[in-house]
Amino acid sequence: MDNNKLQAKDFITIGIFTALLFVVEFACGILGFIHPYIVASYVIMIPIVGSVPMMLFYTKIEKFGMLSIMSVLLAIIMFVTGMGYLGAPLIIGAGVIADLIAKSGGYKSFKKTVLSHGVFCLWICANYFPVIVTADSYRKNLVDGGYSTEYCDNLFRAINSKTIAVLLILCFVFGVIGAFIGKAVVKKHFEKAGIV
Repeated sequence: MDNNKLQAKDFITIGIFTALLFVVEFACGILGFIHPYIVASYVIMIPIVGSVPMMLFYTKIEKFGMLSIMSVLLAIIMFVTGMGYLGAPLIIGAGVIADLIAKSGGYKSFKKTVLSHGVFCLWICANYFPVIVTADSYRKNLVDGGYSTEYCDNLFRAINSKTIAVLLILCFVFGVIGAFIGKAVVKKHFEKAGIV
């Protein structure tokens, strides 16, 4: 048996933690109905709240591909839940690069885990791609769905082609911060996994 190949238990682990991350994203998404600026703050909320399951997931990763597969599953979930395919390249690209970074540390380096998580969190900005790329039709769908003009104006003021770079940077920064928070919460699991 090739120890570098993903086994059934690895796929189960990926599925469980992808589901947990989706629950976090969905819960934060519900808050976005309250005010559009909350939608813009996904780049802070999701990396921080999602850091606990993600750091626990990192303690289970020993082979290349687990983060990449998670990113593909997230891209599929985003598509199925109506966010379209526009963000898929970002989601999958971030996942593969994060996987490569974690692998470069042998999945045992906390510094590489921190960097990997920061890059992985870039997937969150895929939520914003429909707002930016298909702005007119997205606004129409919101208005037709019962959102006020004020809500739409605030949303497009917070998320647009000029602010996306800032939002991407915030995803990375809070992904890094989240890694430290997540590690503190699941410290015993890090010690057991031998991540230093």
